[in-house]
Amino acid sequence: MRTSMLGVCWDVHSSHAHGAALGPGAIRQALWDEAGNRYSLSLVDALDTSMLVDRGDVALTGGEGDADLITAAAFDILDGGDQLLALGGDHAVTYPLIRAVASLYPGVRIVHIDAHPDLYHDFGADPLSHASPFARIMEQGLASQLIQIGIRADTPHLREQAQRFGVQSFSPDQIGRALAAVAALGDGPVYLSFDLDGLDPAFAPGVNHYEPGGLTVREALSVIHALPGRLVGADIVELVPGRDLQNATAKVAARLVKELVARMALRD
Repeated sequence: MRTSMLGVCWDVHSSHAHGAALGPGAIRQALWDEAGNRYSLSLVDALDTSMLVDRGDVALTGGEGDADLITAAAFDILDGGDQLLALGGDHAVTYPLIRAVASLYPGVRIVHIDAHPDLYHDFGADPLSHASPFARIMEQGLASQLIQIGIRADTPHLREQAQRFGVQSFSPDQIGRALAAVAALGDGPVYLSFDLDGLDPAFAPGVNHYEPGGLTVREALSVIHALPGRLVGADIVELVPGRDLQNATAKVAARLVKELVARMALRD
């Protein structure tokens, strides 16, 4: 199964700091770097055009209709038979992306890697905040299950939200339990949402919100490899190139792209 890559250069709903809108360009640069390896760990040539096609960036206007434009672009890819790999942008992109996924794959299960639950009911009086996408997704019944991995920046409100929506939440030191929960998802459509700050800042310094004590790259790859069922879509978000060190985070994101393309191709 072929993967279509879509850039979503959207960070108007970021809190405290911006810059994630430049993420897609940085990931592409690292991905197509001739000095890099084209192959996934399973020896799939992830950059072959039969595996991966780059659909460019969503043509955003800067207006209130941008969320709908993101949904429409994602729907076109999925409805055409490809699997979706979106490059953010901040985590606000996930809600409009999942609207498209859920319209074609009702009951999709989401695996979410992040330092933050992003379940705020209304962060900063902005219901589309990058701190709130999973509240919108779950309250609208767009996903039947949500597993969050790497969480280490919780609050009482976020814990209440997780209980309200039946979210399974795992801290970095619960990675074994998290992998078991992922494997237990069984058959059916799955979507992976990967916030790069779910990784420890030692591995991914190019993010706005540092939370030490996160996942290693190897642990994150083990989550990808453990995903059961059909992986119909994924996003990689919150890369801020202006805060990156020697493009280290962009290179990690490029590795994630290759592993996700291989995962989508080998188990469709």
